[in-house]
Amino acid sequence: MNYLSGRGAQSNPDNRFSNLGKAMEHPEGIDEWPDAARPTQFLTENPRQIINEVKSPDLGMMNSVNPYQGCEHGCIYCYARNSHEYWGYSAGLDFESKIIVKKNAPELLEKAFSAKGWQPASISLSGNTDCYQPAERTYQLTRKMLQLCLKWGNPVGIITKNSLILRDLDILKPLAEEGLLHVYISITTLQEELRRKMEPRTATARRRLQTLQQLTAAGIPCGVMTAPIIPGLNSHEVWELVKQAAEHGALTAGYTVVRLNGQVGPIFKEWLEKNFPDRFNKVWNGICALHGGDVQDSRWGRRISGQGQEAENIKQLFRAAKRKFMADRQMPPYDLSRFRRGGTLPLF
Repeated sequence: MNYLSGRGAQSNPDNRFSNLGKAMEHPEGIDEWPDAARPTQFLTENPRQIINEVKSPDLGMMNSVNPYQGCEHGCIYCYARNSHEYWGYSAGLDFESKIIVKKNAPELLEKAFSAKGWQPASISLSGNTDCYQPAERTYQLTRKMLQLCLKWGNPVGIITKNSLILRDLDILKPLAEEGLLHVYISITTLQEELRRKMEPRTATARRRLQTLQQLTAAGIPCGVMTAPIIPGLNSHEVWELVKQAAEHGALTAGYTVVRLNGQVGPIFKEWLEKNFPDRFNKVWNGICALHGGDVQDSRWGRRISGQGQEAENIKQLFRAAKRKFMADRQMPPYDLSRFRRGGTLPLF
């Protein structure tokens, strides 16, 4: 059985919006299938706007900013895979090997802040893909946008799996001091073998916990996202994930259950069959049980928490862990009064 190590997806399914597809008609005549060795490509895009207003009943009102589309981390369960199809690519290997870089993102963000109609509101970096994925080492778009949030005094939230965030402590500290910053570290599993397969190009859980501890020590308010919870893979880790997060300084924690909408379903299924054939049925049926017999779910209110006994078990365990380890903690509110018209940094 062929396995593409270092990648989450094991194939490149056709784009559902395209009339074209590819197939291996004569495998005996090909020495190596083209997807077997796939270098990462970085493609430049110049969008007309960078702030996406999210009006989800599940998430509330938020402004999402994504300097990158696609993500080299390669997390197999990632809901953002489907968005890559809108750019003409596949949700499979294309998503983690064709990274779209929005080089004008900082310019567009400052343009939005300087508009007369802009009302100070938090923006969320990584609403779709990780803003500290490997591409950020080169392009530094996230760093530039954080500098703008500090300059203008606009609140910002970050969610990441990558310890690269520590590079920007010189910006994060003053943002936190002004009440303008929330950071969430995503920690899905403490099992290193599972992490390597499920999130192949991410920092280890130990490194993420260390990052959480270092950020907290620097005075930066941090939480964790233990998401997604997958029955039969990491669902038994909920208690320990929250405990470890609390011990390393997290002020709060959140979770979602896995849902496999669109092309993520067949991509995840192929990965699960290759990596865990012994418990494929248990895991797949467990996911279906969370969503009324299907792995897909778009119903508001239920799509991220699930339904049924398994969903209830996860919810009660998570709530009990938060009461036990985080009962006296909470994230501080953003200070919207810090916004500075004209983007003038304070002298003192």
